[in-house]
Amino acid sequence: MKPFKTRAHIYSLNGKTDEITVLRPNEVSGHEIPNSYIVEYKGIRCTAFLNPCNFQYYADDIYGRIYE
Repeated sequence: MKPFKTRAHIYSLNGKTDEITVLRPNEVSGHEIPNSYIVEYKGIRCTAFLNPCNFQYYADDIYGRIYE
């Protein structure tokens, strides 16, 4: 998957949208988690999910931070 930019609802902005970069699918033990992605928002890597009903991303930049 090639990284791409899109808009997402951001947790720290109380659901307002801003631009994120979707980096790759989220995995656990080598298995992709459906509709879950690793994204970058303002230099912070975090988790996000894609809602299949409205095709919008929701990024959790507070509790979903990834420290690598």
